[in-house]
Amino acid sequence: QVQLVESGGGLVQAGGSLRLSCAFSGRTFSSYVMGWFRQGPGKEREFVAALSWSGGSRYYADSVKGRFTISRDNAKNTVYLQMSSLQPEDTAVYYCAAGARPGRYWRDYDYWGQGTQVTVSS
Repeated sequence: QVQLVESGGGLVQAGGSLRLSCAFSGRTFSSYVMGWFRQGPGKEREFVAALSWSGGSRYYADSVKGRFTISRDNAKNTVYLQMSSLQPEDTAVYYCAAGARPGRYWRDYDYWGQGTQVTVSS
């Protein structure tokens, strides 16, 4: 069974940066597409970024393009989300997800972490 554990969330001022990590275990990491989603207060869970098996293809939501970077280290079974120029509207619980193919919808992913809180103060 796949297990995903996020870390790296916290409180940051607007304009600041954070790097989220997601540790993967239980199956072959390089066989899975990895994604990040977020859910803000009173909002639905939304797509943030996704990364193909090899890391060669990246997908981003328009709202984070140019500010966030998704990457993976297949040797460490870890996927990262580097976030910069953070704004209050980025405040959310951020979830790591693993699936069989790249997708922008939560239904595209089979496994989920518990989430890590990111709070951006103005």
